[in-house]
Amino acid sequence: MCMAMHRSVCATLLQTIFWCSITNICYGTQTDIECLRKIQLSLRDPLDSLKSSWNFSNKTEGAICMFHGVECWHPDENRVLNLHLSNMGLEGPFPSGLENCTSLTGLDLSSNSLSGSIPADISRKIPYITSLDLSFNHFTGEIPANLSNCSYLNVLSLQHNRLSGQIPGQLTTLSRLTSLNVADNMLSGQIPAFHTSFSAANFANNPGLCGTPLNDCTSSKKSYTAVIIGSASGAVVFLTITVVGVVIYFCLRKLPVKKKEKDVEEENKRAKTIKGAKGIKVSMFENSVSKMKLSDLMKATNDFSNDNIIGSGRTGTMYKATLPDGSFLAIKRLQDSQHSSSQFESEMATLGSVRHPNLVPLLGYCVAKKERLLVYKHMPKGTLYDQLHQADMIDKVMEWPLRLRISIGAARGLQWLHHSCNPRILHRNISSKCILLDEDDEPKISDFGLAWLMNPIDTHLSTFVNGEFGDFGYVAPEYARTLVATPKGDVYSFGVVLLELVTGERPTHLSNAPESFKGSLVEWITYLSSNSLLQDAIDKSLIGKDHDSELLQFMKVACACVLSAPKERPTMFEVYQILRAIGEGNHFTAADEILLPPLSTDADSLDELIVAK
Repeated sequence: MCMAMHRSVCATLLQTIFWCSITNICYGTQTDIECLRKIQLSLRDPLDSLKSSWNFSNKTEGAICMFHGVECWHPDENRVLNLHLSNMGLEGPFPSGLENCTSLTGLDLSSNSLSGSIPADISRKIPYITSLDLSFNHFTGEIPANLSNCSYLNVLSLQHNRLSGQIPGQLTTLSRLTSLNVADNMLSGQIPAFHTSFSAANFANNPGLCGTPLNDCTSSKKSYTAVIIGSASGAVVFLTITVVGVVIYFCLRKLPVKKKEKDVEEENKRAKTIKGAKGIKVSMFENSVSKMKLSDLMKATNDFSNDNIIGSGRTGTMYKATLPDGSFLAIKRLQDSQHSSSQFESEMATLGSVRHPNLVPLLGYCVAKKERLLVYKHMPKGTLYDQLHQADMIDKVMEWPLRLRISIGAARGLQWLHHSCNPRILHRNISSKCILLDEDDEPKISDFGLAWLMNPIDTHLSTFVNGEFGDFGYVAPEYARTLVATPKGDVYSFGVVLLELVTGERPTHLSNAPESFKGSLVEWITYLSSNSLLQDAIDKSLIGKDHDSELLQFMKVACACVLSAPKERPTMFEVYQILRAIGEGNHFTAADEILLPPLSTDADSLDELIVAK
């Protein structure tokens, strides 16, 4: 239907839907209110800690977010994010009703007087929990093996209770678990082999517990007589340990120096090592590019000389390669990859097929021993970051029409990755440093080293980050808590890029903010917005040139992208369309572009377009 309408009418309609969605979002959930009601009813509250604060008579959306200990995803939305009910004198069993807090990610019930067993089906009650603290209570019984189904769990604290039995071996499947404390209980048996090393203090004062990092289980079974004998020879043992300890200390004290020397030596040998594989061919995805060997890449970069480095980041270093005919390529030398050759080649085959006018095409790749090299088209004008933030060095200011055109092109590329590419792709490392400009200032999104391919069938599922985040200042706030990458995380990062374009500021180290302000660009914008001073953040060089209305609209889009609650952020499809509408006066948009994403591959995003849920 939208194709049959005049495109300006479509843009206006979509713009209306967009602004309604970012200014009137109210996902009031009766289930979360019921969750808190049941929690209050299931616990004894002798100190009136909950009774004095949890007043359900206020029916205003977001009222429960003012309850003591309740943290919401957004203060105007009845969706509970975390419950902090520590040290409130609460008594009774593990609270009921938690399964109704369907968005809960953090639960802290520590330092109360709760008793009874931890529910055997705890993963059904709090399936998305990332942090669970039940320490310093009176819980009894065994640690439920069902906890292993809380697959998002990062922190588990069960310290100082009366738990017994063994630590379930199933907990070793919790790949995200980075903090575990079960000290001061009555646990027994061997400690399972967790993927993360925990200190002995985290298992201390459990009389029957043994194994790494505590005493070996076989030695713990020695008789009391053996312990007496061992104690009698304590002086000799102490002397021996002391002597050995001194020797080990002086030996180990030298190891870091040797390791550093070895690292430097290995780094110096790196280029020399791959010279033995010069004959390896470079796999190319385009016939227009001449067939090349590793030796050709090494010659074109002068053996990956530092003089040819044009950029570097956590994923690797980019080199400028000069070919014999005078043309240029960009060679990315990846950091040590954990992928096998077959996995790497499979991923490259997928990424090599991705083609879009606003993406830097991957032309080829090469695997040589431990080396992973990617071949890209060279972008002569470098990164948006350099063009935008180093303008003061070259005495050239990027004008607003160009900034707007760059934002539209970059949004077009990213929304294509999210909504139209098959399989859909998360970038996960969006910044102004990965948006490159060609000779015509056309933006091209680069650096898919961190991209994970989304399942084209289960498009509603988010993708595990495994601790890999983007550049500082661009990372969505929920990433550190959930370790989960989502399309809305990309939207946040892109929103920071938009703020850079409209303010002229870097994501950190602000130049126009007061000296006393030490926060990030997003934090500064949030502060100004809350004080109705948002216009003060706009780049002064852009004001008064007949673009003030566009600048303010643009700023509002950027602010919508960096909202703290992911659900409130627009999709990249929406961001692209509203930027197109802003740019219509400059004729930056193509008349024949479809204004709706494909239904077959983006039902998830279409759901997010619906305001009332």
